[in-house]
Amino acid sequence: MAAPAVPERTSAVRIAMFNHKGGVGKTTLTTNVAFALARSGKRVLLVDSDPQCNLTSYLIEDAVVNDLLDRSDSDDGQTLWSAVKPIAESAGDVRIIAPIEVQSGLFLLPGDVRLAEFEQELHTLWGESFQRRPRGFRGTTALSKLVNAVTEQHQIDYVFYDSGPNIGALNRVILLDCDFYVIPAACDLFSVRAIKTLGHTLGTWIRDWDTISSLAPDESYLFPGRPRLLGFIPQRYRVYGGRLATEYAKFIPQIEKAIQADVVTIMLRLGPSLAPVRPDALRLGDVRDFGSAANASQRLGVALSDVESASQEQRADAARTFTSIANEIVSRSAEVVTT
Repeated sequence: MAAPAVPERTSAVRIAMFNHKGGVGKTTLTTNVAFALARSGKRVLLVDSDPQCNLTSYLIEDAVVNDLLDRSDSDDGQTLWSAVKPIAESAGDVRIIAPIEVQSGLFLLPGDVRLAEFEQELHTLWGESFQRRPRGFRGTTALSKLVNAVTEQHQIDYVFYDSGPNIGALNRVILLDCDFYVIPAACDLFSVRAIKTLGHTLGTWIRDWDTISSLAPDESYLFPGRPRLLGFIPQRYRVYGGRLATEYAKFIPQIEKAIQADVVTIMLRLGPSLAPVRPDALRLGDVRDFGSAANASQRLGVALSDVESASQEQRADAARTFTSIANEIVSRSAEVVTT
């Protein structure tokens, strides 16, 4: 089924947990926040836009994942590659695929290793947009149009993109399609250094999209291109005696300072709505290191709070942690939308 020519953007809130540094726990965070939101009655769509397919492997049995990947190039394929293949091959517009309902109210658009090929094409499509070529706009906004159609068909409240650890062309169109983004950060020196380039990259993407939007032919489908920072989440730190271990605690003020200097400051220059003004509003939540329980959660495809091999204390802590973050996301995003 072909997408409508110029669809109206739905009200579903689109969010990315984004950090181009690897190993910060993006997929585990995204999945468990989505579980928490779905349990609160929200309808949630997960989009596995990382060619590594970690999110799909987290939630779907290996045999099903293999079958999806084996058939993704066919006419009845049901992965993200199946959807964008007509764009990549200059054979038509994005094809709308059906999401998999993982549990009640929680849906997944499966990833595909061949998204790496689409990412290569996105470089060309971005350049064609600067040249006002319709194919450039169709391709650049293809994922957004797919998500738009699926959120309308399934009455989705929240969309979470899972992204790879890079600042490539695929993450550029994902971030520019999002209403909000959250920065997960490991408590180490590498995370502090990575944040210094994140804000500058986002700033360049937003300015480029402003230019492209001004060049767009009439009746072009465009994404907003104004992602707002919701906050950051320190992750995977150790706790001793109920308190954050000193070796990790020392990095949190450094992360906060880097985000303020190298993300918030740059975003506020582009627009007062693109970042929280109050420094004390930056920290959105905390996720401790859940150790082997996190691996079991991924292996079993369940929320951390449902891992039977974890201790009762770990399950309760996971439930509190991700419910709190989910509630904070709902509260902050609603506050921005209504102001």
